[in-house]
Amino acid sequence: MNRLKWLYPGLKLKRWIFLMVVGVILVSVGVSMAVSIRPLDIIRYRVPGIIIVLFGIYFNILAIRRMLLSVYDVLSPERNERLIEVLYQERYRRKGPKIVVVGGGTGLSTMLRGIKKFTNNITAIVTVADDGGSSGVLRDELGILPPGDIRNCLVALADTEPLMERLFQYRFSEGKDLKGHSFGNIFIATLAEILGNFEEAVKESSKILAIKGRVLPSTLEDVRLSARLESGELIKGESQIPKIKGKIDKVFIDPEDSKPLPEALEAIKEADAIILGPGSLYTSVLPNLLVKDLTEEIKKSDALKLYICNVMTQAGETDDYNASDHLQALYDHVGSEIVDYILVNNERISADLIEKYGKEGSRPVEVDLAKLKKQNIEVVQESVISQSNVVRHDPEKLARVLIDLIFQKIRGY
Repeated sequence: MNRLKWLYPGLKLKRWIFLMVVGVILVSVGVSMAVSIRPLDIIRYRVPGIIIVLFGIYFNILAIRRMLLSVYDVLSPERNERLIEVLYQERYRRKGPKIVVVGGGTGLSTMLRGIKKFTNNITAIVTVADDGGSSGVLRDELGILPPGDIRNCLVALADTEPLMERLFQYRFSEGKDLKGHSFGNIFIATLAEILGNFEEAVKESSKILAIKGRVLPSTLEDVRLSARLESGELIKGESQIPKIKGKIDKVFIDPEDSKPLPEALEAIKEADAIILGPGSLYTSVLPNLLVKDLTEEIKKSDALKLYICNVMTQAGETDDYNASDHLQALYDHVGSEIVDYILVNNERISADLIEKYGKEGSRPVEVDLAKLKKQNIEVVQESVISQSNVVRHDPEKLARVLIDLIFQKIRGY
């Protein structure tokens, strides 16, 4: 019965199916005429038979081509690319390396925009410790996990029209209750209410945005992040940590025994590469690694394990940190087995941008190679940034470096 659905009106397929049937009939008749004759009937039957076969083949090729284009018109209405290019790229990405990325914030979503061009086998494990802004309000009022970082990753991996991405990222600027909220956050929160499950809400949002890969929260538990300063002062709440004026000694989550999703553990087991960051060290990367079972699975993995160091220091979190300080913070919290490589930027940042960031209490992260070598880590130095009004990791540069590294180190290319 399902096969008859191909004949539904409006699909623009019936005419081409009919033409293909005609083509098959012509080929059959032509072959019969060409081979089932006596030598004296060559001119009378064989030549017309061959001509009929050729017409049949032409009709078949035309019908198949037009059917494929009819389907492609629906699946990709803008048709910015040729069908063969789309098919090739999709096949190429399906065979791409299995990559697990761990983090949150804008840094992670920036990287995802780049690597989705090389592989569909992406699993983003995203922090759910956020308690500020729109996410914090929805979390407190509805009792759901914060959707903000997850929304950013979904949009970054999306394969939909730009309007859909703009819709999910749209932030209301007016309205007593709506001001400050993004449409995507409200959408995910609404789905969670309807489905009764935050995890299912994320999965359904993934389908709507047709994402390449998948996005998973690091845990489904209501975790809260706190920080202890070197002075002994305790700061509670992820959103409060960057506001402090003191050096962070440790961060920790409550509950400490939060459990990761089984899908996240399975993705780590199967990964070719596990990438930490980029993103805020203490509030985006480390909260995921404080989910103990997740970290233990990463340590056991034979995959390439790499930490992407931030380009600039972050006021309130990593003031005056060099690259070795970022790495040492990881070691102090979860042990040195967590990564084998550190990727640092080696492109010089313009004096104007250094001055601009300096006014905000930030500076370029210094790559102190001597200390890094003592930390038993392999250092990868590449130009991976873009400079305009801000300094950010460049999605394409970063993705190419990562993919090349994975092929070289894991698959021996």
